[in-house]
Amino acid sequence: MADLRSDTVTRPTDGMRQAMATAEVGDDVYGEDPTVNALEAEVAAVFGHEAALFCPSGSMANQIALQLLVPPGAELLCDADAHVVTYEMGAAAAYGGITSRTWPAVGAELDPDMVAGMIRPDGYWAVPTRAIAVEQTHNRGGGGVIPLDTLRELRRVADAEQLALHCDGARIWHAHVADEVPLATYGALFDTLSVCLSKGLGAPVGSLVVGTAERIGRARMIRKRMGGGLRQAGILAAAGRYALAHHVDRLAADHAKAARLAEAIAPFGVLAAPVRTNLVPLDLTKAPLDAPALAAAARAEGVLISVLGPRTARLVTHLDVTDAAIDHAAATLTHILRT
Repeated sequence: MADLRSDTVTRPTDGMRQAMATAEVGDDVYGEDPTVNALEAEVAAVFGHEAALFCPSGSMANQIALQLLVPPGAELLCDADAHVVTYEMGAAAAYGGITSRTWPAVGAELDPDMVAGMIRPDGYWAVPTRAIAVEQTHNRGGGGVIPLDTLRELRRVADAEQLALHCDGARIWHAHVADEVPLATYGALFDTLSVCLSKGLGAPVGSLVVGTAERIGRARMIRKRMGGGLRQAGILAAAGRYALAHHVDRLAADHAKAARLAEAIAPFGVLAAPVRTNLVPLDLTKAPLDAPALAAAARAEGVLISVLGPRTARLVTHLDVTDAAIDHAAATLTHILRT
């Protein structure tokens, strides 16, 4: 079986399970879990921020960050395919009272000047813009990496308009490995970040909100309000610490496997974008099979892929995909697409 649906399907390695089993724990709601505290301090430090907060999910981490930056009734700008407005069940509006307005989805190829032209200042009887959010790497953008110069220009736009800048960094580790940009360099560009441990890094659960000590203090209250207060969470945090120590550099292997898949299927004209990281996006608009049909045919041969739309699919490489599984997936998909 080659499970290429997502990098969320990984299982803890033996070393990670051992770290979890021996973790020192306490009550995190009281701030007394030493392993959680250590994880939060470590992640804050690598991004050059003052503090971080461990959360059960990436969606919760994102939504906490947005509530820190955008007051109820104000506006967030992001792209139309952003995770925060596509896959988080309307949480910005439902929980934060936040209005969202989007620019056309362009994945990692965003234009800071276009974003600047969308900003609404106070007054004029319009909803004022308070923050901009970007996604690094971009999920529906095929794992694309927003160039560092683009992010710096977007930071200048935000500063000029006195806006906050948030990074949905669920796969920022992949961007770090792909472009060799230090995590602290990314961190310096954003007021808040959310970073995920349970995608490419292979932990079973968990994301963190990163920001100033003052913001993270408020984040702790929002997390509790949203049902995210955890007790002996060090068992989970230990998996995250193990992942940070052992699974970041190895992401390059996932990128290489994705490139092998892309090379195999490129002749069939179904690649939706260049493959930079561990995501292989498929555009089946001109293919004889639509996405559900391709997924069904692949599943029958032991290859699982994600269907993102009628003619859109995705392959994702990760910790649990072996070289043999990549070979099997490549052979299976090329056979299906050829016939």
